[in-house]
Amino acid sequence: MKRKIHFVIFILLIGSIAESHEFWLQPKKFWYKIGEDLRVDFLVGENFEGELWDLDKNKIEKLNLHHLTKVIDLKTQVKPAEKDRLKFKFAETGTYLLSLQSSEAYIELDAQKFNEYLKEDGLDDALDIRTKTTTLDKPSKEFYSRYAKLLVQSGDKTDDTYKKKVGLRLEIIPQQNPYNLKSGDYLQCLVLFDGKPSLHQLVKVWNKIGNASILQNAYTENDGTIKFPISSKGPWMVSTVKMIESEKTGADWQSFWGSLVFGIE
Repeated sequence: MKRKIHFVIFILLIGSIAESHEFWLQPKKFWYKIGEDLRVDFLVGENFEGELWDLDKNKIEKLNLHHLTKVIDLKTQVKPAEKDRLKFKFAETGTYLLSLQSSEAYIELDAQKFNEYLKEDGLDDALDIRTKTTTLDKPSKEFYSRYAKLLVQSGDKTDDTYKKKVGLRLEIIPQQNPYNLKSGDYLQCLVLFDGKPSLHQLVKVWNKIGNASILQNAYTENDGTIKFPISSKGPWMVSTVKMIESEKTGADWQSFWGSLVFGIE
């Protein structure tokens, strides 16, 4: 269903976490020197303010670090009980991409909460199906999985690792290297689902300034891209969710949550 493309910008003061939606990879910092450790937290929450992910309930299926043609499997290096759940020491300069795929989890929601969730995340196709099948008053059973990407920079020399397609079912791919950008530039991102551009899909773009999060809402164009202004330095996150009718028994729906995190200097 075609939707009007638009941008809406909100400023959100950080508050308590309600229904936690977004999941992302949060580094201690975004720029590193050779020999420094990359330290990453796995966070879940709203408004780009999160709490630690329950790694017992939501397990990691894949966790890979990409640099040019190299791929390093870091899944076994995650330490759930330690303060720094993941550490990696940089030995080379360049742009690095950390990609994560979670295992599938299950949730049930009553009708009102599920309908509100569909409206909040722009999942109009699912809402239309519930309307047409007169099931708006029915609770939902849902399988969900998460796909998170993090870009960091080691040293001053950037490269094309940022645009690598890693094969996640839902994937956000920047079309420029964020570590070559500055405040005032624009960044374009491509959203893929099952390897194909996802058209007219709601995407949320977050950046943090002090204790506030700024949210830009946009729908992808006919080629699956969005383009947004880089308005400030600091952490940025692009996030989106795709929902389809369940491909397997045991649930009504399947949702796929994607995020991309990077920093602007």
